[in-house]
Amino acid sequence: MASPASGGRRWWRATSSRRDPTGRPSAFSGRTAWARSLETPLREFLRTETGGAAVLLAAAVAALVWVNVHESSYDSLWGTTLSIDIGGAGIALDLRHWVNSGLMTFFFFVVGLEARREFDLGELRERRRFALPLLAGIGGMAVAVAVYLAFNAGRSSAGGWGIAMSTDTAFALGLLALVGPRFPDRLRAFMLTVVVVDDIVALVVIATVYTEEVRLSALLAAGVLFGAVLVARALGIRRGVLYLALGVAIWVALLKSGVEPVVVGLAMGLLVYAYPAARSELERATERFRLFREQPTPELARAAGEGLRFAVAPNERLQQLYHPWTSYVIVPLFALANAGIVIDGDFLARAFSSPITLGILFGYVVGKPVGILGCSWLLTRLSRGRLRPPVGWVAVAGGGTIAGIGFTVALLVATLAFDGRQLEEAKLGILSAALGAALVTWLVFRATALLPRRLRIRALLGTAEPLVDLYIDVDRERDHIRGPIEAPVTVVEYGDFECPYCGQAEPVVRELLRDFVDVRYVWRHLPLNDVHPNAQHAAEAAEAAADQGAFWEMHDHLLAHQDALRPDDLNRHAEQLGLDVERFANDLREHAGAARVADDVDSADLGGVSGTPTFFINGRRHHGAYDIGTLSAAVRVAGAQAAVATA
Repeated sequence: MASPASGGRRWWRATSSRRDPTGRPSAFSGRTAWARSLETPLREFLRTETGGAAVLLAAAVAALVWVNVHESSYDSLWGTTLSIDIGGAGIALDLRHWVNSGLMTFFFFVVGLEARREFDLGELRERRRFALPLLAGIGGMAVAVAVYLAFNAGRSSAGGWGIAMSTDTAFALGLLALVGPRFPDRLRAFMLTVVVVDDIVALVVIATVYTEEVRLSALLAAGVLFGAVLVARALGIRRGVLYLALGVAIWVALLKSGVEPVVVGLAMGLLVYAYPAARSELERATERFRLFREQPTPELARAAGEGLRFAVAPNERLQQLYHPWTSYVIVPLFALANAGIVIDGDFLARAFSSPITLGILFGYVVGKPVGILGCSWLLTRLSRGRLRPPVGWVAVAGGGTIAGIGFTVALLVATLAFDGRQLEEAKLGILSAALGAALVTWLVFRATALLPRRLRIRALLGTAEPLVDLYIDVDRERDHIRGPIEAPVTVVEYGDFECPYCGQAEPVVRELLRDFVDVRYVWRHLPLNDVHPNAQHAAEAAEAAADQGAFWEMHDHLLAHQDALRPDDLNRHAEQLGLDVERFANDLREHAGAARVADDVDSADLGGVSGTPTFFINGRRHHGAYDIGTLSAAVRVAGAQAAVATA
């Protein structure tokens, strides 16, 4: 029997074969359609940001080419005034300001949604873990601002210190995926928290420091309208049209007050709850759809649609709706409208000797990583290790360097702080800092790749205890376990014998156990009785077989015959497996295994598990695909973490 330590030492010797015993490639080696639909919101968020970063980069390059080829047309278009006038009252802004103050409100709304999701369901649901990225983000901003002020002290340009504060979410996370692909996913969650802190503080600075005149009556009206939003949320009103109307009204009131109105987007996003789908809601949705199937009337169709919508958290629905638009349309439009600067030799010579350009460049490329890494290290030391980054120190350093990409909010602040030549110098500093930060991050990644394997794992993954999502720990005396009892990695599956996705996942699990010698696998029952009428009987049949020492034989047999799970079929399966059929049938009639199945269902409810199959790897919920490549990658990471913890 392998000990955890020895298992950790042998971890990387797992075979790389992805074939079945006949030598044919596994049918589940690729990424399948049924797996692609099962993604965590954070992974979807990061994937959209990665693609959005490419579009954003293309838009920035297009702006530079456009303004250098035909400056007058660039300025003329974005300076065109667009007015909305209703009954003598209205708003008149040029196109650039409609993008900067109007469309960018939706961008900050999406940032607020993801911050709320992380706070409710992600790394930050354990509140003490919020302290370190919060202070790291503040530290990164403080050092970056200090560097900028060191270059601009005593000058009128010192007022642009807010430019050096914020990290661009799309660029930073997108380029992190490109230049640091081996950095752990937890670094991306850590960085998301840091950049959200940056955005919140930057928006507060915009609303206070860079607001020249405040009209109190309009600001009071905005406050009253936001109070109406809070009341509507407290009453449980879930009509998106109402919140959209109130949000637009608040935006207009803030604009009239003189306060930058993009802050309303972040505030509204932070109010939207995120939670896992409850089984009761899913069962209610199933019942409504069943009624519609029996009698397809418009009323029942509407009820079924509402049941499906309410079963999914509004946070996830709104992210799915708005995030692609912000990443692929709004933020690139912002870059196209603001990144254009005329570049020639005289301008470059002047700008790179300008304290504005140098302050922004060194503030981001040097100040940001020093502040984030230094604050994280200091807080870890002061707390004596109780608070520590969720990843290794090299990963934190890489996150600090990529945080030096301050594009979107930095440009927004620059347009508020400067104009004319100073604005052009600030834009060059922002663009140069983005290039420099990406290059430094790539160098950090390349240097890390040269480290010895064990040291590299510790440097990237760290020694912090990961959050545990599995509500009931694995009990070797109670749970059904396949594989070494003391294996360093445990894979728990909540499954339903009638669920077709569980049937598709079962060969993947067997391949996983063949490939990795030190993995133990646990099956827990979660029969979805509202959609699978035979699932409960099948689960009890597995427990009846367990009483005769044949749980895994029955488990494999049931998943191989998912179309034959009626009582007569179950008795025939018991006979084929050589069980005592009379005893088996009696256990089924008396529901001898029902209590054991109910215990598993209760543990699933306590852990927020509502669908099948749901996997946990070393207590951490596995989000994403169940193909062999994805599960193998997750198991390797868990094994590496176990090896580091026992080293």
